Amino acid sequence: MRQKPALSFWQIWNMCFGFLGIQFGFALQNANVSRIFQSLGASVDDLPVLWLAAPVTGLLVQPVIGYMSDRTWGRLGRRRPYFLYGAILSTLALILMPNSPWLWVAAGTLWILDASINITMEPFRALVGDMLPDRQRSFGFAMQSLFIGIGAVAASALPWILANWAGVSNVAADGGLPDSVKWAFYFGAAAFIAAVIWTVASTKEYSPAELAEFSGSHATDAAASPVDTRSARQYRASGTLWLLSGSFFSIGVAVFGWDGQLHVLGVGGAAFGILQLVAAWLLSWGRNADALFSIMNDLFHMPRAMRQLAVVQFLSWFGLFAMWIYTTSAVTSRHYGTTDAASAAFNEGANWVGVLFAAYNGFAALAAVLIPFVAKRIGRRRTHLLNLSLGGAGLIAFLVIDDPQWLLLAMVGVGIAWASILSLPYAMLSGAVPPAKMGIYMGIFNFFIVIPQILAASVLGVLVRVLFNGQSIYALATGGVLMVLAGLATLRVDDHEDPKR
Repeated sequence: MRQKPALSFWQIWNMCFGFLGIQFGFALQNANVSRIFQSLGASVDDLPVLWLAAPVTGLLVQPVIGYMSDRTWGRLGRRRPYFLYGAILSTLALILMPNSPWLWVAAGTLWILDASINITMEPFRALVGDMLPDRQRSFGFAMQSLFIGIGAVAASALPWILANWAGVSNVAADGGLPDSVKWAFYFGAAAFIAAVIWTVASTKEYSPAELAEFSGSHATDAAASPVDTRSARQYRASGTLWLLSGSFFSIGVAVFGWDGQLHVLGVGGAAFGILQLVAAWLLSWGRNADALFSIMNDLFHMPRAMRQLAVVQFLSWFGLFAMWIYTTSAVTSRHYGTTDAASAAFNEGANWVGVLFAAYNGFAALAAVLIPFVAKRIGRRRTHLLNLSLGGAGLIAFLVIDDPQWLLLAMVGVGIAWASILSLPYAMLSGAVPPAKMGIYMGIFNFFIVIPQILAASVLGVLVRVLFNGQSIYALATGGVLMVLAGLATLRVDDHEDPKR
């Protein structure tokens, strides 16, 4: 079996450079979408459900794109077509987003934007697994984290930079957005498409024949029927149980007058049941090579290390989603003393949140350079534990810091955790899954990023209103606690390539 050659620094640089553009779109979304929703009349309680577009589109899009890209080969290669088409759609959505005239248009545009970003992003993760040998994967994912950090710094701070350095108006017209936010989205759209085109033009992918030589198996093995399968009877039994449980839960929400956001849990459970019933039907008819069955069956037969990493990801991303949803409302209400989205103080606080988001991404870029060296010294699992603990402490610190300027210190820990979340779990995962299914397993791994976000969108609004008396600052602290727990869960991961295990 031929060994996969090591790539040069600049080859890895070029193949990861597109993430700079992806993060422009992702960071502009994270830092400004709650602001856009509130400017169009959304209440703080409505924010989690409006944000639901992001995780749901990731849940649907990433495994499908992973499945398709595993089976694609054409003039642009295996993964690059999806980079390019997703980037074109993302660029258009970024231009439309700040010009949304009504709340429902903004919510719909978020669905389109997040779907497009996911189309672009998922194959980038698989590309590192395709192109790099095991010994370079930590560095490859760290390089992606570096570009994520750099892009997010620039994108998150753009409204503040335009308002304070370029003299662009930061005053919102009635029911609208300041020009500083609109122009930030326009610049972000241009950066997105340019960075992705750079990677498409400068990176040459291995052909199916070359990948077959490296893996010792045929490059189309991803299309073969899996050895391990559940029976159609198992799928029907489990699917029926999930369908009934989800349906009865939604009925209970309606009958007992529980918070309407909890319907998301019932509908999600019922939908998972329906998918299993469809998988049973496909298996009964011998259609076990279809995309849906392949995704469902691989989900139920994940490698052990992937199942363990799923717990780590679930807790980590619940905490992150709490931060993305509630930082603007927490900082503007607690540190700037206002909930009026049209006030000067609110817009000043919202712009400062952009700076804070830029700061944690800047710290993440710096941490990404150091993480591979720390992981080599103390092991990937212990490094991830340390980094997530620092991130959790940073989020909890929002409770005790009064001066908004000092929140920059809290963002040091958040940035270190963010860099680690974007690199070490993927480095551990890429060595644990079959090379021929790198794309589909990277997509399935995304389930454990988006499911906690869906759960957060369902319950955080209830927690803030009922348990936290409307004070969203406590949602950030909850996210911090979950991040620490995620770090502890990392110690259970079977990372066989970790010299310190």
